[in-house]
Amino acid sequence: MAIRILVADDHGVLRAGLRALLDAEPDMTVVGEASDGDTTLRLVLARQPDVVLLDVSMPDASGIEVTRQLKAAHPDARVLILTVHEDVALLREAIRVGASGYIVKRAIESELITAIHAVHRGELYVHPSMTHALLQQAPSPPPADTALVEQLTPREIDVLRLIARGHTNRQAAELLTLSVRTVETHRANIMEKLGAQGRVDLVRYAQEHNLLE
Repeated sequence: MAIRILVADDHGVLRAGLRALLDAEPDMTVVGEASDGDTTLRLVLARQPDVVLLDVSMPDASGIEVTRQLKAAHPDARVLILTVHEDVALLREAIRVGASGYIVKRAIESELITAIHAVHRGELYVHPSMTHALLQQAPSPPPADTALVEQLTPREIDVLRLIARGHTNRQAAELLTLSVRTVETHRANIMEKLGAQGRVDLVRYAQEHNLLE
């Protein structure tokens, strides 16, 4: 079944481009467009999209406020923030109010597709350009649990290292000469063993254990 997407942005040309891009994907379909916060909230109720692709700068309300209202009314809604702002404070606020992802508008097309798939699976997606900045400004983490990382196999460590560096599952598969499905299996095992919720957690573990060197 195709992923149902609502595109919310106040620039009509950008909405048209996003619709063309997403409708060209065999497993995605755009079920509506909105140019302001009120319309976004109304269409979410009417169209029941799987993912809301939401600009952070809306005419009548910020994307943060729209996300807050949307999550209050529809807790299961998955919001992917799309913005020009590479601002860690804004990223943290978006996640705090319930956004499932944050991607910058300079991202390439494949990164947007990857982000939508991740959010649809229930993962937290943060664009790689923001992940490093997020960790740089994060408070010092507590001592790492070495025993957790010791549970990982050498191949899982290889996969963890590549994912933490920002590679997609497909890119990691190519670099390790594995199938994408095998990499996805390794990634799922890593997430379970480390108790990780998404890429940010994986990057943090990799950084704590000097796997990014």
